[in-house]
Amino acid sequence: MRIIGNLIWLIFGGVAIAVEYAIASLLLMLTIVGIPFGLQTLKMGMLALWPFGSEVVYKGSTPGCLHTIMNLIWFFIGGVWICLSHVAMGVLFTITIIGFPFALQHFKQAGLALTPFGREVITR
Repeated sequence: MRIIGNLIWLIFGGVAIAVEYAIASLLLMLTIVGIPFGLQTLKMGMLALWPFGSEVVYKGSTPGCLHTIMNLIWFFIGGVWICLSHVAMGVLFTITIIGFPFALQHFKQAGLALTPFGREVITR
């Protein structure tokens, strides 16, 4: 089921989302200050490429002050808009029963998009 879900996801927009994240990541990494944010968009792009079978978890250590500050900056600069776009797509996918698994993947990505620092994506 995981392979079929990922293939359908890729055909119906997963590639476009991953490319958007990759372009944003490259643009962010043009500056020294943007490198940590670019790394987070790469993380989100990898999740957007293969969401089925992946899980977002907190890193093993407790989140420190730096993660909190970076998440606050991320939230106000663009994280809230990325999160809202994934929530909107998730709500649209919940209209049909067939789209419900894809809605769950968008909601998972919305959580990561809101606070990406201190989290990691694990592929099973």
